[in-house]
Amino acid sequence: MNFKLKRSGNSNMLEMNLTKAAFPPVIEESEACMEQVILAIKKARKVDKITLIARKIREYDPEQTEMLVQIAKASDLINISKEKIKPIDAEIGNDWIDFVKALARTISKDPIGAYVELKREKRWQEIEYEREESERNAKFRLHYIKLLRKFTEIFENLTLIDKVKGHLEGYKVGDRSLYRRVLRPAVRPNFTLTKLMAQYPRGEEIDSYKIGDSEVTLIKRPGHVRIFYHLLPPEFKLSEVEYNIVERLKESLMIYKPKGEELIDPKTIRDSVRNITEDMLREEEKKKRIKLNISKLAGIITRETVGFGILEVLLADPKIQDIAINGPLTNPIFIYHADVEDCESNIYPTVEETQAWAARLRLQSGRPLDESNPVLDTQIEFGNIRARVAAITRSLSPYGLSFSVRRHRDKPWTLPLFIKHGMLTPMAAGLLSFFIDGARTMLVAGTRGAGKTSLLQSLMVEIMRRYRIITVEDTLELPVKHFMKMGYNIQSLKVRSPIIPVASEISAENGIRTSLRLGDSALIVGEVRSKEALALYEAMRVGALANVVAGTIHGDSPYGVYDRVVNDLGVPKTSFKASDIIIVANPIRSADGLQRYRRVIGITEVRKHWEDDPLREKGFVDLMKYDAKSDSLFPTSVLMDGESEIVNAIASRVRDWVGNFDAVWENIELRGKLKKRLVGVANASGNAHLLEADFVVDANDMFHILEGQVREELGYADTSEIYNRWDKWLRTRI
Repeated sequence: MNFKLKRSGNSNMLEMNLTKAAFPPVIEESEACMEQVILAIKKARKVDKITLIARKIREYDPEQTEMLVQIAKASDLINISKEKIKPIDAEIGNDWIDFVKALARTISKDPIGAYVELKREKRWQEIEYEREESERNAKFRLHYIKLLRKFTEIFENLTLIDKVKGHLEGYKVGDRSLYRRVLRPAVRPNFTLTKLMAQYPRGEEIDSYKIGDSEVTLIKRPGHVRIFYHLLPPEFKLSEVEYNIVERLKESLMIYKPKGEELIDPKTIRDSVRNITEDMLREEEKKKRIKLNISKLAGIITRETVGFGILEVLLADPKIQDIAINGPLTNPIFIYHADVEDCESNIYPTVEETQAWAARLRLQSGRPLDESNPVLDTQIEFGNIRARVAAITRSLSPYGLSFSVRRHRDKPWTLPLFIKHGMLTPMAAGLLSFFIDGARTMLVAGTRGAGKTSLLQSLMVEIMRRYRIITVEDTLELPVKHFMKMGYNIQSLKVRSPIIPVASEISAENGIRTSLRLGDSALIVGEVRSKEALALYEAMRVGALANVVAGTIHGDSPYGVYDRVVNDLGVPKTSFKASDIIIVANPIRSADGLQRYRRVIGITEVRKHWEDDPLREKGFVDLMKYDAKSDSLFPTSVLMDGESEIVNAIASRVRDWVGNFDAVWENIELRGKLKKRLVGVANASGNAHLLEADFVVDANDMFHILEGQVREELGYADTSEIYNRWDKWLRTRI
C-alpha cells in the first residue's frame, strides 16, 4: 500500500490515499484497513499522526496514532520463530505453532480479537497442564504457557486493550464496535477543510435541535464539567450523487475571478457565487434528470468557496454567543451556549482553513493582520447574522492564528427581553426608560461577557423614533441596519481601533467631535476605552449634546468606572461629573461554579457636590441594588423617597411633575408595568415576537401617543387611563 510521510512542525504525518481501496477506508470499521495501516507504520517507523484520504478524509490524532504504533511494535514481538515455541523433538505442540503464527497475523487487523483468543488459549493450556500425565510433555507445555503469559503481558500493556478491557464480557471475535468506542478520527469531506468528530461521545443526551440543514446534539459526558456540542452539518450527510456534484462544482468555481467591486463588498461576491452555483445545479438537474436540493447545495458551495466555512454553520445557531479557536489548531473549537454555557465541540479547524479566514477578514476590513500588526478587530456579516471577530497571529500569538468570535443577536435586545431572562426587573426597566426620555448621560459598565453591548442596544430601543441617533464604534457591533429598517433616523460612524491604528481611519475622539457637527442627536458610543473619553466628556460638560448620551465601559462598580475614566483615560475629575447614571451588569455564578447568569447588579446616580473622591464624599448614590438571595433588583430608599437628584432634575423640566414626586413615581411604575404586561402576554400566548425590537418600538410609541392624548383630554396624565388604553391597543394588535 502506497503512503507518504509528511513533516508538519515536529510531527510525522502518515498519509495514505485509499480512494481506490477494495475495503472501507476506516480503521475502526475494517480489518483490512487496519492491517494496511499497521504495515505502513512498520515501514515508516516513526509516525505521530495518521491521515486516510478517500471520499472523506479521516485524521487520527497523536493519542490514537500512538495506540496503533504500539500495536505495530507488539506484532513484531509476537512474530517469533517456531523453534522458540517448542523444541523440535517435542511430541506435542504443532498446533501451538499455528496459533502463534495466526496471533501474529491477527494482531495487525484485530488486536482485541487476538487478545481474547490469546486469553482463551492460555486458560485452556493451563487446564491441560494440570491434566498432563507425561512429565516431559508437561515441561514442554509449561514452556508454551510461559510464552503465552509473556504475550498476554505485551497485549495488556497496549493502551487500546487497557481502554476496552472492561467491555470484553460477551465479546465476539470480529465485532468492531469496541474499535468505534476508542478510535474516533476527525472526519471531513474531501471538498471541505474542516475536521469533525462524527461519532457521538459516550454520555447523556440532554438536548437536540436543528439549525436549517444542520443537526445539533448536546451531550453531558461522565467526568466532564463542560457539555459536548456535537454538530452535524449538511456537507457530512450528502448522498454519493450530491457529493460528486459538490466536489466538481467547487473545483469549477475556484477559477472564478471576482471583479474589483465584488472584493470590496463581501455580500456582492457571495450573491454572485450563489447565483452562478444555482444555475450550475439546475444544469445538473437537466443533464442527469434528477431532483436536487438546490438551496442546500448552493449554500454549502458558497460558504466553502467565498465564505467562512464551518464558522458560518456555527454562527447560524442563535444559541451560540461566543466561539473560541485557539492556536495551535490541535484543540477543538470551544463555544459559549445560551442554554448550557461553556461547551467543547466536535469541530477541529485546519491551518489552511484558518489562513483562508484571515485572508478574507483582511480583505473585507481593509485592516492588516501580520507579525507587525498581530491583532485584527473586525466584523463579519452574512444574511441576518452579524459577529465581531478578534483575530491574533504571530508575534502576539506564539502558536499562530487564533480567533475569538462574539455572535450578535439577529435583532436588537429589548428591556422586555431582559425582564423575561431575569437580567433586570420591570421596575428597573421602567426607571431606565424614564432616564432615556429624560435625556440623561448613561454608562453601561461591567466585565467582559456581562451583556454591556446588549443592554446598550435595549436602551437605544427606548429612544423615540422622532430623535436622530449617531453611533460611534471602532468595530461595528450595534445593529444599526435593523434600526434603519425600524424607521429610525440613525447614522453610524466607524472610527480607528485603539489597539492597532489604521492611518486611513479617523480617530475615535475626532469621530465624536464630528458627531457634534451633525446636528442635535442622541449619541451612542459603542465602547469608551481610549482618548475619545476626553472628547465625550468635554461635549457632555459644555452641554453640546441636548439628547441622551450612552455608551459601554469596562468596570465592575461605579468607582471602578471612575477609576478607569479619570486615572486610566485621563478625563479630569470635574468632567466626570457629567456622568449622570452608571448601570453595572455582571455575571452571577452558581455556588458550584458551573452556571452563570447575566444580571444588572446596580443602577447608580453620580452626584455633583464632591470635589476630590466621589466614593469618600458620597458622590455615588445607589438607586437600585441587586439582592443575591432573591436574585432581584430592589429600589433603595433614596429612589423611593424622592431623593434622587437625577430623577428630580428630569421632573423639574416637566410642568406636570414639578413638586409632584407621586406623579413622577407613577410614571416610572407605569413604564415598568407596561413592559411587565408585554412579557406576560408574550409568555401566555407563546408569541415571542411581542418582545422583539420591532414590536417593542411600536409599543413605546403608542405609550407616548396615548400619554399625550390622555393629558390633553383629562388635563393630566392619568396612569390608569393610559394603561387601560395601551392594554386595549395591545390586545387588538395580538
